[in-house]
Amino acid sequence: MRLHHSILCALLALSVAGCGDLAKLPVAAGTGPDPTIPPPANTLIPTVNIAPAKGWPAGATPLAAQGAAVARFAEGLDHPRWIYVLPNGDVLVAETNAPPRPEDGQGIKGWIMKQVMKVAGAGVPSANRVTLLRDTNGDGVAETRSVFLEGLNSPFGMALVGNNFYVANADAVVRFPYKQGELTITAPGAKVVDLPGGPINHHWTKNVIANADGTKLYVAIGSNSNVAENGMENERGRAAIWEVDVKTGNHRIFASGLRNPVGMAWEPESGALWTSVNERDEIGSDL
Repeated sequence: MRLHHSILCALLALSVAGCGDLAKLPVAAGTGPDPTIPPPANTLIPTVNIAPAKGWPAGATPLAAQGAAVARFAEGLDHPRWIYVLPNGDVLVAETNAPPRPEDGQGIKGWIMKQVMKVAGAGVPSANRVTLLRDTNGDGVAETRSVFLEGLNSPFGMALVGNNFYVANADAVVRFPYKQGELTITAPGAKVVDLPGGPINHHWTKNVIANADGTKLYVAIGSNSNVAENGMENERGRAAIWEVDVKTGNHRIFASGLRNPVGMAWEPESGALWTSVNERDEIGSDL
């Protein structure tokens, strides 16, 4: 009876999580140089509205802008999270997910998050590999598929500098030797630098980009919490972008105060490093 009661309470909590606070402002109000900033709206259980993960029906594709088209390049990948295109046109895909964490599924909130991740297609173990896709005849479909690297640790960001291929694992940047055109790297990797990792590792994705001359790597590292609820001692070196010397592994904080930076790119005219940042959660649907 007690177990039955607990299950009912958990299901009720999950249903409540999908209700409650709703966004009221139009999208335009939250964009541009002078967005509308409403006061925070805290709720006992955060509102979530997750689109179930499911494949596209045969022959169906997303709608594209006028003059563009969408085609299925590859399918059957295991939780693909990041893409990197090599100079010869080969497409690398990080098939990855979060490493196990001690709080996974713990408590009502943890249980809800676990169910939400399942609905979103993210409730799977990490494949821990990078897969190479190659379009050999230029028809927009990858005829060749190969395991490029495996045995990684929740890999995400990738960067090629000369003959060195860098992978940002959840806890370190690793370098591998690369030869153009090869389908698989079998040589062992060499650690460049340790990164803030577990056991919590709240924002586990680590991205990487190189500067123009390939002497420095810039590594995006998210915070270890939503809003420092795990203590500031667990935030050392996080919520930041590191600058790393590729030869020595020496590093410094290049930019800080970035809760969860992910995508990075160089602005071609100014040379400035741009990044997309995911800011804090659970403060209302309009923030």
